[in-house]
Amino acid sequence: MRSITRRHFVITAAAVPLVSACGNGVNSNGGQRIDARVDSALEFMNAEVPGAQELSANAAGILVMPLITEAGFGLGGSYGRGALRINGVTVDYYAAAAGTFGLQIGAQQYAHALFFMTDAALQDFRNSNGWAAGGDVRYAFNDRGGMLGVDTTTLTDPVIAIVFGQAGMIVGATLEGTRYTRILP
Repeated sequence: MRSITRRHFVITAAAVPLVSACGNGVNSNGGQRIDARVDSALEFMNAEVPGAQELSANAAGILVMPLITEAGFGLGGSYGRGALRINGVTVDYYAAAAGTFGLQIGAQQYAHALFFMTDAALQDFRNSNGWAAGGDVRYAFNDRGGMLGVDTTTLTDPVIAIVFGQAGMIVGATLEGTRYTRILP
């Protein structure tokens, strides 16, 4: 009989949030379900985040991740699925995943959108085998109900991220280190 070591316990504990997040609504009609969630997320974002419609109008493409589930207890991770839209039409489906380590405890769900403001940024994203959000992503924050900081300099940033619809017990959400991979729904 095998004994359970601390390492087995930690690996199992870290895997539970990721496995539970895998049920993000994708099954045999996954593309339709993802598109329906993306539609709802865009509607919510445009209604609740002033300035989001202007970003949408100026973006070469938008990756919408309507539901990211994040959980952690020391070790953590996040996972979700979404769609890349160009001119309002879904062209590809993507999964977003990240792993974390550090002082953390809790779980949350949120949505986010990546606005590709230049054709070059959009092509880099689409041509990569696994694109990771890093320092080149500018975060646009909705501060106390005011407009996003959308101006001519913002519109020239290659990638702008908006995180919205947060619910849960972890404070804040960051996309740095999140890896986006093209999937079949």
